Amino acid sequence: MRRQWLFAGVLGVVVVIAVIVGAFASGILPLLGDGTGEPAFGLGRIAFVSGRDGDAEIYVMNADGSGVEQLTDNDSVDTNPAWSPDGDRIVFTSDRDNDVEIYDIYVMNADGSGVEQLTDGCSNDAPAWSPDGDRIAFGSRGGIYVMNADGSGMEQLTGNSRASCAEIFLSDRDGEWAAYIRNADGSVELFTDHDSVYPGDGGPVWSPDGGRIAFHSGRGGDGIGVYVMNADGSGVQRLADTDNDFSLDGVVAWSPDGGQIAFASNRDGDRTGFNFDDQEIYVMNVDGSGVVRLTDSEQSDSDPAWSPDGGRIAFDSLRDGGGIFVMNADGSSVVRLAEGHSPAWSPLLE
Repeated sequence: MRRQWLFAGVLGVVVVIAVIVGAFASGILPLLGDGTGEPAFGLGRIAFVSGRDGDAEIYVMNADGSGVEQLTDNDSVDTNPAWSPDGDRIVFTSDRDNDVEIYDIYVMNADGSGVEQLTDGCSNDAPAWSPDGDRIAFGSRGGIYVMNADGSGMEQLTGNSRASCAEIFLSDRDGEWAAYIRNADGSVELFTDHDSVYPGDGGPVWSPDGGRIAFHSGRGGDGIGVYVMNADGSGVQRLADTDNDFSLDGVVAWSPDGGQIAFASNRDGDRTGFNFDDQEIYVMNVDGSGVVRLTDSEQSDSDPAWSPDGGRIAFDSLRDGGGIFVMNADGSSVVRLAEGHSPAWSPLLE
């Protein structure tokens, strides 16, 4: 009898373990930390932006949403974090040190120390490291630029810049998400004349081999779409040939294996004016073929970011009160991680 009880107990434990392992493998259960603050399953950390303490600051957390740490702390807006390939530094944009709330690009150590200003201009945003860590691509006044990692050697790759330093951005400052324009003198007003401003090129991201850069653009009058070019600015090609594939702050995300690009689009919803309420996350092959819709929410999903192993995608969403969510790369098993937006996954280090 005792042997039967022991056998049944051992068998039950084995079954439970098998079920749990199977659930993780299938994505039914979310990533879990080990309680020590270490990243779950070695998938690195996620930098993100949150206004939980009153203004937009940059935070980091483990891949399961645990271990949240605040990196920046000031009265300005810090946003758009991106990790260096070695995981030692984070580049970001901020309107600190500017009297007229114009954004510049800064870099800091991964623990928030050693902040350095890299640019001194107007409307510099969405920085992205090259895979070798030597260069940083970013958007500025409607064009794509690159510079050395120390801010030197700036070069313009696309020449469709707007003549002014005016910047269009999204905000819920009046209780509802809408597009606003920040003028060169720092004044902010509701943006209503959509046809008066060329959306420009923005949101650059390097291919894993460093040979190409994907970005979004409203060039050509065909709506805002996904483009790719060689790293020197040549060979520009439109991939997602559908009107309004992005909001103006849309993010393009290249998969770690170089085979796919994730992006946010309202192609299946209302594509009039600037509508941000029905965006979803899509993926496509790097030649623009094989577009697949991953999310299907009544609220907007945006800003996709691949995990370093390519198995998961983090993103923003307004669903369930808003925040950062993560899902499997096929769109299954969506889990909320934290309050915030603009997730950036750290590299997978040895």
